Amino acid sequence: MTCSKLFSGDLPELIDDIIQYFHNDYKTLHSCILVNRLWCSLAIPLLWEDPFSSPTKNNHFIEIYLHFLNDDYKTKLNEYVIHNGILNSNTLFNYPKFIQHLNTYEVYNSIEEWFEAVSYPILKPTKKSVFNYSMKKANLSYSSQLLKFKNLVFRSLFLLFIETEVNLHSFEVISVHSDVDKIIELTLQNPNFIFNIKNFKLASNVMNNNITRLLTLIYSNCNSISSLYFLFPKYEKDYSIVEKSLSQIIKSQENLKKISFDCKGFSYSLNHSLLSLKNSNCLNTLNTIVFCYVNFENMDILSEVFNQLNVLESIHILYCKSIDSKFIQQIINITKPFKLKSLFLNKMDELLEPLIQKSGIKLKFCLLL
Repeated sequence: MTCSKLFSGDLPELIDDIIQYFHNDYKTLHSCILVNRLWCSLAIPLLWEDPFSSPTKNNHFIEIYLHFLNDDYKTKLNEYVIHNGILNSNTLFNYPKFIQHLNTYEVYNSIEEWFEAVSYPILKPTKKSVFNYSMKKANLSYSSQLLKFKNLVFRSLFLLFIETEVNLHSFEVISVHSDVDKIIELTLQNPNFIFNIKNFKLASNVMNNNITRLLTLIYSNCNSISSLYFLFPKYEKDYSIVEKSLSQIIKSQENLKKISFDCKGFSYSLNHSLLSLKNSNCLNTLNTIVFCYVNFENMDILSEVFNQLNVLESIHILYCKSIDSKFIQQIINITKPFKLKSLFLNKMDELLEPLIQKSGIKLKFCLLL
């Protein structure tokens, strides 16, 4: 009886709980959409909240997104490619509305893989292949024309998500492609786009004006971040700008639970950023700190900061330098009872034994090779 009610849709709350249980099980979710309309309406949002990182590697969803572009952008796309009516297909749901996670690198990479799969190849095509797109002849070289087309699709998708007024949960800016700067500009022009984000990641080799403005927008407009990842720029000479921006973001957060510092081996001093934890709203929320490629040589405030963090449960020390007697003495100087539940290391060092001992017998130790 209960099973028949489930499949008939008489217990929608219970059905929703069941489908939420399969949140990251794409194969099962695809099966759920075939049961009936209710199951389909509950499973589709989960399948479309983060399609760019889907392990299925089927990037044809991009064509569905392109259907939702306004006529102006469709016209611009038509200036570069000949297509077989893909942009005019009908859809059952407002799929762009479901997006919750955006990573600029994953979006661009998906566009590249998608176009490679559906476009007519320069080399000999196979007889069995069906190609939906081919580049129009133009004065530009094929590579230049292709780059312009992919950049246009890249910008068009972000503009689509902005205009759809999505409820974005995760925004990760990986500044690898030159056109990422245009995405930052769009974000700056539409601050509500990232207003509710819970996860923010910035990885850039430089601190240009747009990135600085983006960080200003983050600390002034986004106060609900629970996970923050910051890759310190490789080619930035004025460290004070970086430190100030990161410190302001930390202090502005009301529910920060995890923070990751990634220095890629460069000798940034994290003293200022760490001290901002001491005077922030996250003393009773921050439970995880990740140090990656950090040089601890000039860092002398660890015990001062750790003594203020009331719910710290996990520390990651990965590929770090200067884990010496000075570092360990700071750990020994921590007066507050340590309640670590997990410690992640890329290698075991006998100097870290005081940290393990201070954490007590409940510590879960993980060695990452």
